[in-house]
Amino acid sequence: MAEEKGTITPYPDGPLIVRGDVQLCTPDGEPMEHHRRTIALCRCGLSMLKPLCDGSHKTTGFRTDD
Repeated sequence: MAEEKGTITPYPDGPLIVRGDVQLCTPDGEPMEHHRRTIALCRCGLSMLKPLCDGSHKTTGFRTDD
């Protein structure tokens, strides 16, 4: 079976949704382990699970540009 091409979709007022075959890396370039095919990356900067989204944007009123 062929690997699914990776996609990144910005959700309005929310995270970046990453789907498919992607390799996440730390700022130092080290591979990060993740165990899901779909992950949400924080854009508001308030997540306690950075770089993953923990839903903090919902309670803080985070808004993206129109």
